[in-house]
Amino acid sequence: CFSDGVSTKRDYSPVSWSEYFEMMDDVSGQDGPLLVLLHGGGHSALSWAVFTAAMASRVTCRVLAMDLRGHGVTQVRHADDLSTLTMSRDVANVVRATYGEIPPPIILVGHNVGGAIAVHAAGGALLPSVVGLVAIDVVEGSAMEVLHSMQNFLRGRPKSFKSIDHAIEWSVKSGQIRNLESAKVSMVGQVRRCEVEEGDSAEPVSPVTESVAEGHEEFYDLNYVTEKAESSASAEPCSVYSWRIDLSKAEKYWDGWFRGISNLFLSCNVPKLLLLAGIDRLDRDLTIGQMQGKFMMQVLPPCGHAVHEDIPDKVRVYYIISTFLFKKTACHSLSLSSSYPFMR
Repeated sequence: CFSDGVSTKRDYSPVSWSEYFEMMDDVSGQDGPLLVLLHGGGHSALSWAVFTAAMASRVTCRVLAMDLRGHGVTQVRHADDLSTLTMSRDVANVVRATYGEIPPPIILVGHNVGGAIAVHAAGGALLPSVVGLVAIDVVEGSAMEVLHSMQNFLRGRPKSFKSIDHAIEWSVKSGQIRNLESAKVSMVGQVRRCEVEEGDSAEPVSPVTESVAEGHEEFYDLNYVTEKAESSASAEPCSVYSWRIDLSKAEKYWDGWFRGISNLFLSCNVPKLLLLAGIDRLDRDLTIGQMQGKFMMQVLPPCGHAVHEDIPDKVRVYYIISTFLFKKTACHSLSLSSSYPFMR
């Protein structure tokens, strides 16, 4: 933007997780229920950073946000096994490893794929102390409809970025994460640094033309992505940032993530909340279930798919979830401890 002839450049530099969380690999605080936060496909536990900080001012509970298998910095054997059963068991195992065999009352909160895993974990009785379920913008009908175009979507993304700053800038301008504050911490968990020899013909360093919309302006820009060096005079390696997980290779699991989750969600015998970015996402089974009062629902336009990261009026989504906790889970004394840990 311009003011008095002076150009003001937006700051796309990354923000450390420590701005929102005080520690890793441990959970502090002994009061209130436990919010287990499960991120969407390709994201990481850091996608909940701004959400966690905002919840801290409204309710008191413990928070455990974990990197799903194959995502973030999680290291497991068979990292490519992204089946619903395996990932649901991962959630139960992390909770058990952290809190033992008798964990505190649990509210499962999941976005997209994480929402599907939350539904499967709750429906499969893998966590006996679940007292609430929150699914964010995940509906079987709409999810199944877009799976056929998912490979094209993934191919349309840059393969790599010159820097983490460029990755953050792309995420905001492409609309993947509309909230700059969240993008600056969340994108750190989506891409990783790798060394590439100059002149290397590997696919990640091929230039990719981007067409993204920002407001009413469409532009094409190669500045986000890495380019091959025109000169091969130097053989020294250079750094690029590529995606931590190749979701295209997980295609065989996509159907299993979402098929049947609407009825499974409805059958979960705990209080349920569904947050949607648009009413058009609701399928037939959930529409009938909502009219029968089987779950609470809130539609929060205008925002992107990453509702918990994007919503412009942040108070609304946090207020809705905190109100749900008070009214539906019978937890009468909720508070978030002063630390905001996440579990990898």
